[in-house]
Amino acid sequence: MMDANALIERGNWLFTKRGSLLSLWQEIADQCYPERADFTVTRSLGDDFAAHLTTSYPIMLRRDLGNSFSAMLRSTAVDWFSIRASREEYEDQEAREWLEWATKTMRRAMYDRSSLFTRATKEGDHDFAAFGQAVISVDLNRLANGLLFRCWHLRDCVWIENEEGKVDTLHRKWKPTIGQLGKLFPGKLHAKVQEKLTKARPELYTEVQCRHIVMPSDEYGDERWMRRDRLGNLVTPFVSIFIDAENQHIMEAVGQRRFKYVVPRWQTVSGSQYSFSPATVAALPDSRLIQDMSRVLLEAGEKAVNPPMVATHGVVRSDISIYAGGVTWVDREYDERLGDALRPIAQDRSGLPVGIDMRRDIMAMLREAFFLNTLSLPQNGPEMTAYEVGQRIQEYIRQASPIFEPMEAEYNGALCELTFDVMLDAGAFGRATDIPEALQGVDVDFRFESPLHEAIERQKGQKFLEVNQLFATVAEADPEIAADVDFREAFRDVVTSIGAPAKWLRSEDEANEMLDQQRRAAEAERVVAALGNGASVAEQIGKASQALGPEAGMAA
Repeated sequence: MMDANALIERGNWLFTKRGSLLSLWQEIADQCYPERADFTVTRSLGDDFAAHLTTSYPIMLRRDLGNSFSAMLRSTAVDWFSIRASREEYEDQEAREWLEWATKTMRRAMYDRSSLFTRATKEGDHDFAAFGQAVISVDLNRLANGLLFRCWHLRDCVWIENEEGKVDTLHRKWKPTIGQLGKLFPGKLHAKVQEKLTKARPELYTEVQCRHIVMPSDEYGDERWMRRDRLGNLVTPFVSIFIDAENQHIMEAVGQRRFKYVVPRWQTVSGSQYSFSPATVAALPDSRLIQDMSRVLLEAGEKAVNPPMVATHGVVRSDISIYAGGVTWVDREYDERLGDALRPIAQDRSGLPVGIDMRRDIMAMLREAFFLNTLSLPQNGPEMTAYEVGQRIQEYIRQASPIFEPMEAEYNGALCELTFDVMLDAGAFGRATDIPEALQGVDVDFRFESPLHEAIERQKGQKFLEVNQLFATVAEADPEIAADVDFREAFRDVVTSIGAPAKWLRSEDEANEMLDQQRRAAEAERVVAALGNGASVAEQIGKASQALGPEAGMAA
């Protein structure tokens, strides 16, 4: 089993190896995210974060991109996620209703005010937009009666990928106060820290350098967390370790069934466990350029309205006062026929419009770098044909996929899966026997609502309408074509894919039973009608026989 010193040294090695990346993150933050620009410098609370900048345009673009993630992918106005079985054949009517109930339960837990979900994801969105990654922890709160989401500073976190490309080891620097440690780890603190708990109140606010490490339990080597199930898998594949780094003391080591950190990564490169933001990588050169251009244009504009002056030596007797109401004293004996005693320097201002146009081009390029020109869903004009609508939607999908695909898979998907697992382990969905039989032992997936999915589903509905129109046209010429299209299956598929509530659709067995009843009722009506027609014919024959008299009977 590894001791505290070995764990700290391993973490120090990872932090040292990652050290050069902090310079890049600092430069990105200086240009686009100054509130977070404390990777290589220490900021005080009263610092003016953007004092070194001449324009806030890159900051506003990063802000808009970060805000758009939550607005478009996690909007509180819609149910932006739903729990589904990993395969559709596992979902019968009972399973779909249970999955809808579980989705509502999970949503209430996530958006509970004490869970800090909105705060953590808002911080994570802007880290993701600026640096291409974020670190968010998902766990139960201290009382184990609710969820707790926290977003951690990238400066304080390092991680390692396993052979499958998944992050399975994370080291995090942490500076809690002595009072916080006393509440979190009662009776487990180092003797020096424990002694300070009994002293004067100010001692409780002293910060302690700590580490939190989550790593595979087989690497840690503690036999307590090496128990395996019938299939040979570790029951607790991870171990969570809290270390007092100042005193090299392990305060807690607990086995975990889940890796309770989510590390969403936007654009990865082979050979590195860290990723990058394609937005800020493209925008960083132009962000520097627009700062210089803005400075030059500001200086040129200032010279245009407040030009530099030329004063004749020995004539001007005071400082040049060119502010409003200012007075500049000139020698009364100076003959102005020799030239103005004070005059502005002539300037060529022809380059000022060119500079403004160049700055406008850079602003447009920055907007493209932050993908803000591709985030609006194309609108359908009344004069557009179905083909044109489909082509515009296809173009939007191609442009938006680089943004939404990593967000849904690496960010929202991982966050929802871990939240579901934590709640399932805590019994938030009831006992295991309460889960429908069709879902027992089945993995769950998540379906997300976003403009990208909206475009895809709109395309699916458009195809259904096109098939319907084509069928109507061909059926007029050949009615037998109806046997080639299963409209019931197509309709159920479309209704399910657009996220309609499960209760809106009857189960296939119920629908088939109703159809059988309708067929039996129609058959009964047909038989009754046939019997009625037969009785009417018999009655008519009887009446005709009576009208003809005995002769008719004899003839018969």
